[in-house]
Amino acid sequence: MPSYRAAIVGTGGIAAGHVEALRAHADRVELVAITDVDADRATAFARDWTVPAVYNDLASLLEAQKPDLVHLCTPPSTHAPLAEQCLRAGVNVLVEKPPTLSLAELDTLAAVSGETGAQMATVFQHRFGAGAIRLRNLMASGELGRSLLASCHTLWYRDDDYYQVPWRGRWETEGGGPTMGHGIHQFDLLLSILGPWQRVIAMTARRARPVQTEDVSTALVEFADGTLATVVNSVVSPRQVSALRFDFEHATVELDHLYGYTDDDWTITAAPGHEELARRWPAASTPARSGHADQIAALLDTLDAGQPLPVGLAETRQTMEFIAALYASAATGAPVQRGEITPDHPFAAHMNGHR
Repeated sequence: MPSYRAAIVGTGGIAAGHVEALRAHADRVELVAITDVDADRATAFARDWTVPAVYNDLASLLEAQKPDLVHLCTPPSTHAPLAEQCLRAGVNVLVEKPPTLSLAELDTLAAVSGETGAQMATVFQHRFGAGAIRLRNLMASGELGRSLLASCHTLWYRDDDYYQVPWRGRWETEGGGPTMGHGIHQFDLLLSILGPWQRVIAMTARRARPVQTEDVSTALVEFADGTLATVVNSVVSPRQVSALRFDFEHATVELDHLYGYTDDDWTITAAPGHEELARRWPAASTPARSGHADQIAALLDTLDAGQPLPVGLAETRQTMEFIAALYASAATGAPVQRGEITPDHPFAAHMNGHR
C-alpha cells in the first residue's frame, strides 16, 4: 500500500499536472480527496480522474482524511490563508507558484511552521530535472571552472483574453506580473544553480497588456561569487522561449525550452583545451521531461528520510526576496542589496510597495 495520503485543493488547469505527478508514484502516495469552491467542477474533476472523495471545503477535508500532504492549486491570493490552515492542522503543504503575495505572508507561514512542525514547500519543478542535476554536479566537481556570466530569459506570450480572468494582472490578487507569475520558474532555476544573489538593478514596464502590474521586466543581478546575470520576463513576446545560459571558464551551458525541458534542450560548448566536457553531457542523457513528478519524487524521499522538504520555506524565501528586490529597484531606480528588504520595508508587505 502507498505510504502517504495526498489531497488537492483547487481543480483548475494545473491540478491535472499534480494528479499525473502523484500517479507517477502511485506505489508511494495515493490521492484520496479533492476540494474546490466550485462544487460542480470538483465533482467533474473527481469523476474524470477517479478521485474517491470530494469535500465542500478544506476544513472538512482535513478533518475527515487527515492527509500527509496537501497540494494547493488555487489562485495566488488564496495560498497564504489555505497554507496556514494546513500548517495549523499539522499537515504538510505543497504550494503552486507564486507561493504567497509577499515576503510578509511567507514569513508568517514560516512562523506557523515553526510552531506546528508541519512543513511547506513550493512547486519549483525545474530544479529537479536531469539536466539541472547534471549541471550542478559538473559545477561541484570543478570541471567547469569559475562561473562568470549568465542570462535567464522567459519570453512568453499572453494575449488580452488571458487577462479576462479577474485575478490575473492585479497586485492584490496575483502579486505581480510576469516577474511573479511566469518567469519565476526560470530564475528560480538560475538562483538554484548560481547560489546566493547579492545585488539587483531592475526596470519594469507595462507595454501592451490591460493590467495593473508590469508586462515586462528586466534585471541585472550580481551574485555572491561575482557572477553577473541578466534576467528578462515578458508576456508580450510572440516567439516564446525559456532560455538560460551559463558561461563558465571552461564551457558555456545553455538551455532552450518552453514549459519543461529534456536533455535534448541542453547544449554544452567547451572552451579550447576542454573538449572532453562536450562529450560528458550526452553520455548520460535521458528522455525524461522536467516536471512535477520529479519534485514529488524528491519530496517523498525526504518524507521517507524524515528530512526537510525540498524547496522549503527558507529556499523559497531566497527566490521571493529576489522578486521583492527586483520590484523595489524598478520602483525606486536604485540598486537593492540582499537583506535590504527588512520586515518594515514597504516592499516586504506588498510587491509594489503600496505604490
